[in-house]
Amino acid sequence: MEFDDRLVTSELTESDGEQYSLRPRTLEEYIGQDKVKQNIAVFIEAALKRNEALDHVLLFGPPGLGKTTLANIIANELHVNMRVTSGPAIMRQGDLAAILSTLSEGEVLFIDEIHRLPKAVEEILYSAMEDFQLDIVIGKGPGAQNVRLPLPRFTLIGATTRLGSLAAPLRERFGVQCRLEFYQPEQLRIIVNKSAEKLAVGMTPEGALEIARRSRGTPRVANRLLKRVRDFAQVSGQDVIDRKLADEALSRLEVDSYGLDQNDRRILQTIVRKFGGGPVGVDTIAAAVSEEAGTIEDVVEPYLMQLGLLQRTPRGRVATRETYRYLGIPCRPDDDPNGKPKIEQPSLL
Repeated sequence: MEFDDRLVTSELTESDGEQYSLRPRTLEEYIGQDKVKQNIAVFIEAALKRNEALDHVLLFGPPGLGKTTLANIIANELHVNMRVTSGPAIMRQGDLAAILSTLSEGEVLFIDEIHRLPKAVEEILYSAMEDFQLDIVIGKGPGAQNVRLPLPRFTLIGATTRLGSLAAPLRERFGVQCRLEFYQPEQLRIIVNKSAEKLAVGMTPEGALEIARRSRGTPRVANRLLKRVRDFAQVSGQDVIDRKLADEALSRLEVDSYGLDQNDRRILQTIVRKFGGGPVGVDTIAAAVSEEAGTIEDVVEPYLMQLGLLQRTPRGRVATRETYRYLGIPCRPDDDPNGKPKIEQPSLL
């Protein structure tokens, strides 16, 4: 199974087209992220009362937690249109200039993966965000001229999974910075129930909770698992998804009770069996499992660390006591007299 084809990946896949119809439209419909939601509601109300554009917003956190959904909601609550693009799509300064020059007063510009903006493009964004002016150089050499064009006051919403990769001058220009956290099973249960209603699928509370528990704390994964369980329900002739059906369907899909799949287990087994539990560098792990280091860092590691199955240290990744327990592998005998790994971490298991 390739990482791009994983059922529990939090990255957006081609099969997620139906997800757009499942997204909430207002802050009231948006489940979870309560602190972020409450603060944004205050900022939006204040901006509307002053009849001003909302300050620029930076949304960061692991993929699949609802950054794009929240950006759409902010635009809806402000009663303005939203232009959507991404960092890799803006290759030249002219591309960004063309987008900025066509914005209307108060409009929202959403840039996904903003950390991937080219450096030259990022630099002209500074004056656009701060002074609402666009500096364009016309011509080359001694005859080149700098032209400054005024821009309407707009709101830039940037989304990133790698806050550390964002240049400090760009990060500091965002007046509102919000970190999105992993969801709790009860919050995901509510999301699964609402999505089941939109998909016209019968669902018991226990069935919804079973799907929620295996969704890696991520709404995108929860909706994807719901659709796959729905397939099993329809083929088997069941009108309602209960806990037994959800468990059987997800077990056949090799998604265990913690939301881990075969690739997660392969990485953990590689660290424990091939490298003695670590420490081992992420590049070494990536080479051993034939995967990109960036994919492991952004997609796999955050949830494994959340569960206490992996720990990052200055020397590399280390398996914890919970890793050995989860895999059913005896701890290393040289760790300590009680047979426990030297590095322990609180676990959610």
